[in-house]
Parts: sequence; C-alpha cells; structure tokens
Amino acid sequence: MKPSLSITTLTAALLLAGCQAVNTTSGGSVGVERKQYMFSALSTDEVNQMYAQSYQKTLQEASSQGALDKNSAEAKRLQRVADRLIKQAPLFRPDAAQWQWEVNLIKSPELNANCGPGGKIIFYTGIIDKLNLTDDEIAAVMGHEIAHALREHGREAMSKAYGVNLAKQGAAALLGVSSDQMALADAAVNYGMTLPNSRSNENEADLIGLELAARAGYNPNAAVSLWQKMAKASEGAPPEFMSTHPSSSSRIASLQAAIPKVMPLYQQAKKG
Repeated sequence: MKPSLSITTLTAALLLAGCQAVNTTSGGSVGVERKQYMFSALSTDEVNQMYAQSYQKTLQEASSQGALDKNSAEAKRLQRVADRLIKQAPLFRPDAAQWQWEVNLIKSPELNANCGPGGKIIFYTGIIDKLNLTDDEIAAVMGHEIAHALREHGREAMSKAYGVNLAKQGAAALLGVSSDQMALADAAVNYGMTLPNSRSNENEADLIGLELAARAGYNPNAAVSLWQKMAKASEGAPPEFMSTHPSSSSRIASLQAAIPKVMPLYQQAKKG
C-alpha cells in the first residue's frame, strides 16, 4: 500500500506544479463552483482544434458508410433543439458564443451522444429511437453533453492523465518498485483518484445541463424520465463505485433535488 500512497502524493505534487486553477464556467442557478486544475501548456484552443480534427474524421467515416444523416426530419428536429440550447451556453461561459458549434446525427444502434471540446455534437439514432425520446428528453441529453464541453472536462482529464504519467515515471525511479507493484499502484490511482473525479464531472454535467435545458424552455422533469429510461435499458450495469458514471438512482435523486432551482427559469422561458 505504501507505493500507491507515494504515487498518489507525487501525482498531486506534479499535477499542481504544472497546473493552474481555473473555473471554466459561472456557477449558474445550480451552483457548480468547483475549481479545476489544467496544465497551462495545454490550452483550450489546442484541445478544441485537436478534437475538431477527430470530429471531422468521425463524420467522414460515417458519410463513407452512408450513416451520416443530414436531411431527415429527425436530423432537423435535433438541430432545432441544439439551436435553443446553444443560445444559452454563453450564460455559463461567454466565449462559447464564438465556438464553431456543430450538431450531426449518425445512423447507429448505439445508445450514445456526445459534445466534444469546442461544441462538436454527435447524436446516434439509437438513443433517440430505442428510448423514444421526446424533445424535452433530447434536450436533457444534449444539455448534459454540452455541459461537459463548457466545463472542459476533456481537457481536465488530459491534464490529470499527464500528471499521472509523470508521477509513474518519477515514482518508479524514486521508489525502486517492481512492475507488479506499479500495476497495483495504477489500480489504486485509478479507483482512488480518477474514477471519483469522473463521477464528479458527470454530476456537474447533469446540473448544468438541467439549467441549460430549462433556460431554453425544455421541461427539466424530462431529465428524470430520461434516466429512468436509461436505467431500464442498461440493466446489469456495474456498481457505482466501479463506474465513472453515477448509478441511475443516485443521478435521479440529485436531479430531483435540483429541479426546484431551475423550474422558475423554465416557466419564464415558456412565457417568453
């Protein structure tokens, strides 16, 4: 156990040495205020550019397979929801108004969607069709994914991974540990540091996404019905402590507690 403790300590020291503390978004009504540590050498623009290249490659592959859906009624529906949510994004971070936002639909049975750095959104038809999502539920999914991009959780994870790699290299020399001990240390770092933070990021995305959807005029209660559907579709998922995602019951409870904070925003948006 001593090597894993030393590596965790060394990771924190190296990570803090090369990082700067930032808060990528305003707290909003949901009050997400956690400070984040980013490597100063890894800029927002660099990460956005890297992801944009990967995003275009994904679209090209989908297009070559005839899976990129640009013109269907479902694709247009997705764009309408996105337009309303994107309009609200600068309330959390003003520079998002200058992002080159994109939203694309790919024909695939996957129950998945994402929004990468810089506002690059992908939905897969499987999540819409298999869960029979309403517009409000699509907004709940998309708001959650946009929140990840606004909070720069991808850049944060890259910064953390870089710090872990530096720590492993330094610890192997410092402690003289074997490869087996390093494997145990990897597991300790993974479950003791990386996964809890990932769950924290998921919770942040839930809360910010809830507010984005409410401000755009989508019923925040749809976030609860969405995750009820997801829970039913993903029976047999791993226990929460072994997953980067909160359990469905934990997630739903957190959302239900936050809904009263954003309901006035939804009601105001509906009047407008």
